[in-house]
Amino acid sequence: MAEKKKFLLRIDEKIYAALEKWAADDLRSINAQIEFLLKQSLAKAGRTTENKNPTPPHDDNVN
Repeated sequence: MAEKKKFLLRIDEKIYAALEKWAADDLRSINAQIEFLLKQSLAKAGRTTENKNPTPPHDDNVN
């Protein structure tokens, strides 16, 4: 298993509570839930290292 980077995260109590509930609903720890959501967001933005053909960011202001 690859070593994971440790860091401190300061987060609003209400956001933490929502993440805690969501994590429990998905049978994950809060840490695993945050990592899952970050991976999803990175993939959607085309910013993962596994993505060999990244999609450029979408600009809603382009006609």
